[in-house]
Amino acid sequence: MRLLRWIGYVIVGLFATVGALLVVAVVGAALAWRNFMGPTEPVPDRAVLQADLRAGIVETEPYYVPLISDFDRSLTLRDLIETLHAAADDERVAGLIVRVNGSKLSLAQIQELRDAVAAFRAGGKRAVAFAETFGETGSGTLDYYLASAFDEVWLQPSGELDITGILIEQPFMRELLTDLGVVPEFAAREDYKSAVEMFTRDSMSPAHRRNLEQLLRSWMDQIAGDIAADRALDSSAVQDLIDRAPHSAAAAIEAGLVDGLAYSDEIEAAAIEQAGDRAAVYDLADYAWQMEAPADALPVALVYGVGAIHLGTGESGFGGSGNIDADVLVDALRKARAVEDVAAVVLRVDSPGGSYVASDTIWREVERTREAGIPVVVSMGNVAASGGYFIAAPASAIVADPATVTGSIGVVSGKFVLDDLWAEIGIDWDAIGFGANAGIFSPNRPFTEPQWQQLNETLDRIYADFLQRVAEGRDLDAAAVRASAQGQIWSGEDALERGLIDELGGLHRAIEVALEEGGHSPDASYDLIVVRGDRFGVDSTFEESASLWADLRSATTLIAEFSRWLAIRQQLSNGPALLADPALSEPLR
Repeated sequence: MRLLRWIGYVIVGLFATVGALLVVAVVGAALAWRNFMGPTEPVPDRAVLQADLRAGIVETEPYYVPLISDFDRSLTLRDLIETLHAAADDERVAGLIVRVNGSKLSLAQIQELRDAVAAFRAGGKRAVAFAETFGETGSGTLDYYLASAFDEVWLQPSGELDITGILIEQPFMRELLTDLGVVPEFAAREDYKSAVEMFTRDSMSPAHRRNLEQLLRSWMDQIAGDIAADRALDSSAVQDLIDRAPHSAAAAIEAGLVDGLAYSDEIEAAAIEQAGDRAAVYDLADYAWQMEAPADALPVALVYGVGAIHLGTGESGFGGSGNIDADVLVDALRKARAVEDVAAVVLRVDSPGGSYVASDTIWREVERTREAGIPVVVSMGNVAASGGYFIAAPASAIVADPATVTGSIGVVSGKFVLDDLWAEIGIDWDAIGFGANAGIFSPNRPFTEPQWQQLNETLDRIYADFLQRVAEGRDLDAAAVRASAQGQIWSGEDALERGLIDELGGLHRAIEVALEEGGHSPDASYDLIVVRGDRFGVDSTFEESASLWADLRSATTLIAEFSRWLAIRQQLSNGPALLADPALSEPLR
């Protein structure tokens, strides 16, 4: 009898789950339809565009956007930049209001947005930045740096101006690893290649410290210099204000860094009044949705290379691996070449590097694209270092933001040796192998002297190849490349002086350079076509179907978690003794 009752519960539960899935799918489809159909209200005849950067800006869209968890897609950096350039020439757009605090943007991304705001203002449009506060128990330096590019900067009366500067802090784990019985055995080329110092040292090496000081000095000079130019101040005065921060709202006005104090509704009302009769605030994301390229626009293919570089095809999941998978990026470049009448390819790189072999695979495809007569211009984002720089080297031209972290021409390899750890916790290993070096990369034994020599010979070979590829791709003398290499990282500004890049600028400038490389005017109308490679063997044309299946799997997980929460709540009502249930230690989503 109890068995029959249990079977009945299972059947009822199954039908309930299927029904719930259908409800979730229908609701998700309805919300997704609303989202993908775009705005229902047209752009008014007199519009003040409004954007809130607290919602987040992403470099590029993920491979699928879950219907369950993210109905409203964040603006991409590309969307925002291209929209501001288009709005500068749109007679319907009278102004711009952007809430800039809490943006979580990188320095390089902020510089790209500053350029786009400057282009908007060049069209005779008024741009206003508003912040509730620039930092609250945290630095507001970067948010204010963005705000300073606007015509006016307004602050909420209760806000502060915490332009306290920039800081890099790095943990060092040598003592912890020693206590655990873990021995890091790594080799690098050369002194400045510091990626593994956090495991091998208890503080920065002199070379690493010099390199970071050089990078931060470049960044700080850029920030102070640009703020001074935008606010009609002396750069040394700005640096002094940074050293004396934080500042109260009143002090910020007195220093000339802020124009006034107001709340967001007051800023909006003032902008509408200044824009004139029948003006209305209109969401910038909705405006971006309705942008269309002219009929005679030149097709420009945009390919993204974002994340650490790996071999493979992105088989880590439907949501994407968050990496540059070599086969996926290669496929994207091949598809970009196949775009009808494509004028050029822009490769957007935001990568700290990774697998040398995977980087070489991508390098070859960039070269093949150029051999096909199609220019490839690299636009460097936050970072294009090590393998991220390697894949950029053969491009027709490289454009980077002044703050982009680039270079790191070097190589590092090795392993963590865990044999002392195993002995400490009472685990014994035994092994049988054939081949003198079968266990060379086993974590259960250190390198032998011959193995260590072989590892270093491999690093020498890879480093020499890296230097040669950069010298050929950048048309530089090998000795000059060596002087800029040694694992050193540079700001984009410093990289330009050393010939590692061709020009300073963001994605928009890279597109203009790509048009020039293709024999067209940089002012020509273009249609930016984002080209993506196939992942996990699923062609991009079937991506929506794959996404739907992934969404259903997400819905199943969601319902299971909800059911579990209900069960736990019911258990808790029976008495506090159940709080010892191990299941309660898991966070509820």
